[in-house]
Amino acid sequence: MNFNVTRVEREIAGRTLSIETGKIAKQAAGSVMVQYGETVVFTACVRSKPRPGIDFFPLTVDYREKLSAAGKFPGGFMKREGRPTTKEVLTMRMIDRPCRPMFPKGFKDDVQIQAIVLSADLVNDPDILAMVGASAALCISDIPFNGPMGAVRVGYVDGKYVINPTKTEMDKTQMELVLGGHDESVNMIEVSARQLSEDVVAGAIEKGHEVIKELCSMINELVEKCGKEKTPFEIPDIAPIISMLEQKYGNAYLEAKKIDGKLERQNTIDAMYDEFKAEMCPEDKEEDQWQYPAEMIREGFHDFQEVMIRKMIVGGTRVGGRGLDELRDICGEVGFLPRTHGSALFTRGETQGLVTATLGTVSDQQTVDGLCDEFGQKFMLHYNFPPFCVGETGRIMGPGRREIGHGALAEKSLAMVLPDSDVFPYTIKLVSEIMESNGSSSMASVCGGTLAMLDAGVPLLNPVAGISVGMMSTDDASVYITDILGEEDHYGDMDFKVAGTKDGITGIQLDLKARGLTIEQIRETFAYAKTARMQILEIMAGVIAEPNMYLSEYAPRIATTQIPVDMIGAIIGPGGREIKKIQETTGTKVDIEEDGTIYISCVGGDGHNRAKGIIEMMTKPLKIGSVYTGKVVAIKEFGAFIELAPGREGLCHISEISNDFVRNVTDVCKVGDEMEIKVIAIDDQGRIKLSHKAVMAARKDEKSE
Repeated sequence: MNFNVTRVEREIAGRTLSIETGKIAKQAAGSVMVQYGETVVFTACVRSKPRPGIDFFPLTVDYREKLSAAGKFPGGFMKREGRPTTKEVLTMRMIDRPCRPMFPKGFKDDVQIQAIVLSADLVNDPDILAMVGASAALCISDIPFNGPMGAVRVGYVDGKYVINPTKTEMDKTQMELVLGGHDESVNMIEVSARQLSEDVVAGAIEKGHEVIKELCSMINELVEKCGKEKTPFEIPDIAPIISMLEQKYGNAYLEAKKIDGKLERQNTIDAMYDEFKAEMCPEDKEEDQWQYPAEMIREGFHDFQEVMIRKMIVGGTRVGGRGLDELRDICGEVGFLPRTHGSALFTRGETQGLVTATLGTVSDQQTVDGLCDEFGQKFMLHYNFPPFCVGETGRIMGPGRREIGHGALAEKSLAMVLPDSDVFPYTIKLVSEIMESNGSSSMASVCGGTLAMLDAGVPLLNPVAGISVGMMSTDDASVYITDILGEEDHYGDMDFKVAGTKDGITGIQLDLKARGLTIEQIRETFAYAKTARMQILEIMAGVIAEPNMYLSEYAPRIATTQIPVDMIGAIIGPGGREIKKIQETTGTKVDIEEDGTIYISCVGGDGHNRAKGIIEMMTKPLKIGSVYTGKVVAIKEFGAFIELAPGREGLCHISEISNDFVRNVTDVCKVGDEMEIKVIAIDDQGRIKLSHKAVMAARKDEKSE
């Protein structure tokens, strides 16, 4: 069979990136295979007619990493892949966010983008290829799409920017930047960074945009060779409706926006809409007698609000009366809950997050399995957004894509300031319950997460705060607004979230409704965000400036020690006998890593220290002349066998049990007694000779002095 295959390719960062179409999935509106190294991602897009009455653009993105792509079986009992992993969900969001603003306004056809990883070389991450593939598939299809859009990952290794870093380079990088955009500007940013300056991050964005331009050129070449003609799309004319609304409600709307409370403000505006709809769509007339359909009235009222809010804010007046760069009132409280290991309530205006911190052991790590090798995640932040936080009812279920995305943003922003495991060997789980929301709840989770960890005693490198900066534009001007409300986000051009410390940026997420931002606009946004961040950090320092010196009494205590790898078997013992004995006698949990690192934990008491002493006794050479505490495990006529540690016993001969004459060993000790003994000899066969008499003599000499 002959296929009409079209292929384009470019060299990106020393590796060939190719896009091919025409061989598979020809019934899709557009489909491509993107290859980089030996990583191959297939992406297809399709559309169907809009659903009646829908008032939003139903773009659906699905991305799946088939484990067969890396020659792996799914772990566990089920061998068929099921629900998407967190990595897959986050990639779906990264594909959606730069594509969505490039569809024409008012477009409501159902559009689906599906990306499948078919081959993974474990060197080149397939998520970037899926983003490029989505853009290419849309561009060559008949779906209205104002592309192309490109995507790139930028690392920062040894002071140099690295384009599309390999897995090895990612292990060394101080920053991970994922960038989406087109020829003129950038329209999506994701960053996690180790407290890097705004200049370093802006430089990475500039570097990445140069690659995006090359990718857009590549996709344009593909479109020239095989692109389909776009289906015409006309935007319904709702300008007359907006004009009527401005004349009838313009002044009243501006007055309503001065109301402080979100719900009261919204109720007043809802009453305007109900009144206007009743006038334009009277119930006593048939729908075909209405001047405009109800759907157009709803869209007209939405766009009327956008026009009014933009004019108001560009004119210098914000919702609620704040200044353009003014923060909402902020307050915080730690130790809010009695039994959690750490807790904080962070409130910024009408946005409120209750964050709890839980400290766990190495066995509490989240096991993450995917295309690459399985690994343990020692820090996690779970974000929940219940319906009551916005005064609404809704379906109560597991976390959706938005909740997973917001949690991941807060998680990576805080992960950059965590102490090393050898300093603080705990697994940390934060849960952010959004109790009230009116914008920037993910940044409230960052601030609340910092306070909760400090309350729990986590020695962070630096406190982290987060802020969201928006933009409002009209035909005449545009302004930046700091600490945006939900409606300023909804009707504005951007939601630019920046988290960081006093020393630099740790996390960024940019969502745009406008087509894009220039580098100059990004730098300006960074300046506004930094100013606000410093103000918030100062307020947070007034709540708690340093980590608590003492852990909660309900938190586990952890001791660590290192043993030779060849001694791991001795600690575990046959059938786990020795490690079970240590755990039972000390009331601890012992976790052993492959490199010989041992984590010992307990809640309450000092069992972790006792277990550490036992393990060190088992693995470190005994010193002749040293005094130890042991337990009598057997008594014979000639002496007592004393256990110094599991698997290590010595003989205290009857002549070494006491300074006095001993007829029977049982006159001095019995099985189960603890005795202080001194190591007096170790023979060639490793047999240990002990003396209680020597310890007693030393004690007597000390008293006589």
